[in-house]
Amino acid sequence: MNQILLNGLVLGSYYALISLSVSIIYTPARFFHFAHGAVFTSAAYFCLGFHALPGMPFWMAAALGVAAAGLVGMALDLIVYRRLRKRGASSLVMLMASLGLYIVLQNLISLIFGDDTKSLRSLETSEGVQLLGGKITLIQFCMFFGSVAAILFLLITIKCTTLGKEMRAVANDATLARIHGIKVDSVILTAFALGSLLVGLAAVLHAMDTGMVPTMGLGAMMGGAVAMILGGVGNHFGAVVGGALLGIAQQLVTWKFGNQWQDTTVFVVLIVLLVARPQGLFGTVLSKGKA
Repeated sequence: MNQILLNGLVLGSYYALISLSVSIIYTPARFFHFAHGAVFTSAAYFCLGFHALPGMPFWMAAALGVAAAGLVGMALDLIVYRRLRKRGASSLVMLMASLGLYIVLQNLISLIFGDDTKSLRSLETSEGVQLLGGKITLIQFCMFFGSVAAILFLLITIKCTTLGKEMRAVANDATLARIHGIKVDSVILTAFALGSLLVGLAAVLHAMDTGMVPTMGLGAMMGGAVAMILGGVGNHFGAVVGGALLGIAQQLVTWKFGNQWQDTTVFVVLIVLLVARPQGLFGTVLSKGKA
């Protein structure tokens, strides 16, 4: 059981990182950025491409891959979403646009790199070290503590900085925020940058552990979205807690019923939550102001 809980904490930290990245973008932008899944995938493949360059150390390739994901996220907002906002597009239109972007970007990655599974391992494979009554590999160790460090940094930044206050203001009422001199488009662009950097880090860590395929962003986004809803839409701390709980739940179900039920757990949790507590564990009600 200790091993199951340890695995759940590692997986939960991964989901928490993705969930927080989804929440950071969703809160001011007010739509589910489905193309975030393609940004996730792009980070791992950018890292793979940079690492293939002669003399490129892995740590630098990983950093460049995460940074490239941030640039991709910002480009999507600047080129597509901002133009749609200026035309008064509804959340549904934005969602459909993001779905189209996801499909285009995923197929572009498949075209360039192929559909086969690729490895991004940079650390020696080991049996793991004893920790809390279980074993954890060096890659899992990096995944857990890397995720926790990034999450804490972002939560503190959002809570204690002017940027965080502006993001909350835009989330509560974008029109009122604009009247008070807040540059709404700049705040949303920054949210896309931060969210994309976070999800890029999650992708690189995930690819180091299990490898990568062009379609891996879909499962990551579904898990992240469910974790965000579980914690409460609009609550970044709740998104982190939701990710941790989802990871532990998946590991418990896998231990009890087998790997084939792992993905099913995500949607079972979603259905039960929507019926029992639609606002989530720490849910807050957002106003209807448009960005």
